[in-house]
Amino acid sequence: MTDVVLGVDASTTGVKVIAWDAQGTALAEARETYELESPTPGAWEQDAEQWWRCTCDALRRCRDRLDGAHRVRGLCVTHQRETFVLTDAAGIPQANAIVWMDGRGRELVDEARGPLSADDIHELSGKPACITPSYYKLFALFARRPELHRPELRVMDVQGFLGWRLTGNFRTSLASADPLGLVDMRARSWATPLLHRLGLTSAQLPELVECGSELGALLPEVAERTGLEPGLPIVAGLGDGQAAGLGAGLTTGDDAYLNLGTAIVSGVLSERYQTSRAFRTLYSASSDRYFCETDLLGGTFTLNWLTRTLLQNEDSSSALRELEAAAARLPPGADGLLLVPYWAGVMNPYWDDDARGVMLGLSGSHGPAHLHRAILEGIALEHGLHSEGVEAALGRRIRSFVVMGGGADSDLWCQILADVLARPVVRARSKEATCLGAGMLAAVHAGLQPDLVGAASTMTGRGVRFEPGPARDTYAHLQAIHRRIYPSLRESLHALAAFRDSGP
Repeated sequence: MTDVVLGVDASTTGVKVIAWDAQGTALAEARETYELESPTPGAWEQDAEQWWRCTCDALRRCRDRLDGAHRVRGLCVTHQRETFVLTDAAGIPQANAIVWMDGRGRELVDEARGPLSADDIHELSGKPACITPSYYKLFALFARRPELHRPELRVMDVQGFLGWRLTGNFRTSLASADPLGLVDMRARSWATPLLHRLGLTSAQLPELVECGSELGALLPEVAERTGLEPGLPIVAGLGDGQAAGLGAGLTTGDDAYLNLGTAIVSGVLSERYQTSRAFRTLYSASSDRYFCETDLLGGTFTLNWLTRTLLQNEDSSSALRELEAAAARLPPGADGLLLVPYWAGVMNPYWDDDARGVMLGLSGSHGPAHLHRAILEGIALEHGLHSEGVEAALGRRIRSFVVMGGGADSDLWCQILADVLARPVVRARSKEATCLGAGMLAAVHAGLQPDLVGAASTMTGRGVRFEPGPARDTYAHLQAIHRRIYPSLRESLHALAAFRDSGP
């Protein structure tokens, strides 16, 4: 019998389940997609019951693809962060889940702090004040729908919801709950002042356990539905960003992971808890490490906007391949077109929910390929600013960036990043590093690996390496221009936001 573990990645667009062996080889996988709803501009919601149905279906299909010579020893969930769902005391959703991209309530961020200062909440939760942490989304949701605020209400992250359904236990991990912005990072417990401000008690949120511990055992009725063994250990996972860092093999602070997904998320490990406006601070998989993380909300989301919304092409993958080939023939700088990729506001370094995207230098000679290249370059230039801020705050230089996610398939984008960052960019061995991170936690719990360092050594690896090239100097010049664009337009962007919010 070959022992395997299941990594479950409940992302923004669907659930994937991958069976990993002790060497980090994917032996079987299954995927199910669910809908992302936008009922009004800036609103993003999902039906949490779809998370559950898709998870069960993907587990069943993945198990069916393993033959009888494979024994499943554990299961661990990683998931989209900041997304939360409200249920009743029986775990039945009372409203659509609010997705991490949801921007409603920007105007209530200051009010949500109550008597606490922005610095107080930052130090407490590790997150600067902006609409992204779920704390502010919850405040806005209760303002919109006060009827939801009842004593029997339960509030949970994606793992908390799925874990409850899988085990019957109302638990989640510290590293999964952390992005909600409701955790006292030093005390490793729910932050009482923030719960009081929301009118919640800790009993309305899941019990917090350490990452890698056991949430519970798989319920018999769920085992029958999924084809798994009753009593299978369900291991406490973590958010998809932290899982990506683990799946990239990061065990020291020398390198950073860079996830080129719907959002562009990067993190570097730190041995001590510290806060800075250059990053947000999150728990890692290890109880003695933290991730100093940057986040650009408009990643491949912006590329999909280009193909589907602007070019009206529903075959996004095919359109992006054609645009990439054309963009690769263009010179660095896209013939004078620069783009600031704030399609969904900006977190670090400015923490401005009212910011929006900017195209600078647009002329009649520019076409879709120029815009495609400008998006890739704009995201790379933005990440250059992020990295400078992180390095300044931590007092050390990042050696290289390990990339994963859908965007890492692009040779052009990886080379642009290497040129802009003036550092090597290396592909993670597995493009499914996020799901692998969950699998590594399950493998350690099952005894297939001695610890996370051993799991990183055996189950992860590096692929193609991109070194900085001749375009490095060109991008250094463009970076100097790029860094001036948002500060010079901030006042105008705020005026435009006030116009948008004023209604017809």
